[in-house]
Amino acid sequence: MSEPRTRTPEEGRASGRGRAATPQGGEGQRVSKAPARPRPSREIETRTRRDIETRPRRDLEPPRRAQESPKSEARVQDSPWVRVGPKSAHIDTVTQRMNERLAERKRTERRRAWVRFGRWAAISGVVAGALWAFFMSPLFALHPSKVELLGLTAEIDGTEVAAVIEAHDGESLALLNVPHVADQLRDITGVLDAKVERVWPSGLRVTLVPRQPVAAIASAEGFALLDADAIQVGLVEQPPANMPLVSVPVGDDRVLAAVLEVIRNLPADVLGRVSGIGAQTEDTVSFGLRDGPRVEWGSADDSALKAQVLAAMLASSSAPVGGVIDVSAPTLPITRAGE
Repeated sequence: MSEPRTRTPEEGRASGRGRAATPQGGEGQRVSKAPARPRPSREIETRTRRDIETRPRRDLEPPRRAQESPKSEARVQDSPWVRVGPKSAHIDTVTQRMNERLAERKRTERRRAWVRFGRWAAISGVVAGALWAFFMSPLFALHPSKVELLGLTAEIDGTEVAAVIEAHDGESLALLNVPHVADQLRDITGVLDAKVERVWPSGLRVTLVPRQPVAAIASAEGFALLDADAIQVGLVEQPPANMPLVSVPVGDDRVLAAVLEVIRNLPADVLGRVSGIGAQTEDTVSFGLRDGPRVEWGSADDSALKAQVLAAMLASSSAPVGGVIDVSAPTLPITRAGE
């Protein structure tokens, strides 16, 4: 005889749940399970799937339009709402609106183009008018009466200056070749340099630098006044008292240039005392001082140093009054008694 088996806690809980679920039964009754439904065969499942795939989808078909009855048509006619036409009419309406918008856009672009063209035409007209007024208008034309002339001296012929300026009468001040006018003025006798400036709207300011005569030389017409560059700046009948009279061989430009180089390097106080200066060759320049000695200069070389030595010897008390000062060798100056 077998011994009774003791149930585990899990089996007890399972049996308790079975009894609690039983509506009318004792403690030892078990809950019966529902019978399982038979699984359809493979053939039936395949046929059912095929029928589903080939069956028409009614939900995808467009709804059929019901026939309208006379009553419904009357209600539609009496309705305040506008009936929407068929699809083709709707498309035509959209196309017409799009064409209208495109036409309006073209008109707007055309209007803007005309506005831009008018603006640029106005600007171009203003610029063209300003350019014409600036370059061609008489408002900016040169008037000789409005020319300011500075530096005109007796050594400069005023009629020649006026002729140069009047030759450009009426020219536009903006187009006037100012450097060319200055070159024309420099070609006038007695003008060392010239500066021309525009004075708007129709004037000029002309500044002349005259050539200063430093010596006089005898000529057939009288006495020619020469500047330091041997340029004749004037002609007088009598030699001026404040200029040395130059004596050189006629036509010997090199000797004349040597004499003028000596004059250019003499101090102003010494030059004012020179009564006459001359030379027969380039190396024999000499001159006499009023109330003073005679100076043997020699060549024009080292003229600056010779001028310093001569000024120092004239300032000393040992300078001879009627003698000779020889500075032809400036490092070894010599004084001699009058000959």
